[in-house]
Amino acid sequence: MKRIWITIVTISAMAAGFAVAQTAAPAAAPVKARLQKQLIQSLDLTAAQKQQAKTILQGTKQQAQPLAAQIKQQRQSLNAAIQSGDTAQIQQLSTSLGTLHGQLLAIRSAGKAQFYALLTPDQKTKAAAFEQKVKDVLGDK
Repeated sequence: MKRIWITIVTISAMAAGFAVAQTAAPAAAPVKARLQKQLIQSLDLTAAQKQQAKTILQGTKQQAQPLAAQIKQQRQSLNAAIQSGDTAQIQQLSTSLGTLHGQLLAIRSAGKAQFYALLTPDQKTKAAAFEQKVKDVLGDK
């Protein structure tokens, strides 16, 4: 589970903010914001690229928000099922949550792809180096 969250944090950072704050742990939000800011600074984006990135971010966030709400509700239901010992419900909700997380990852990945399409070859190289550095620091090699 830890690897999944580390991957999500890394993807979010690389997408210059393609994360949905509602699905992340509150403590992770400041880390994501710092990583996003560092990425943007290291890429030296033009004003046009920044505006396009902002548009992509807003679209990605808007697409992901309904899923974030569903994930939150499903987690609450899963916790209730765990506490009541309802193994059938636990299985169903776990499967449902897996699907929702997959859909959220697809949305974020599509946003990341759009962001990468904005970058020059040099910026793409810098972004890949930044991603590797984050993985090294987080221990996700």
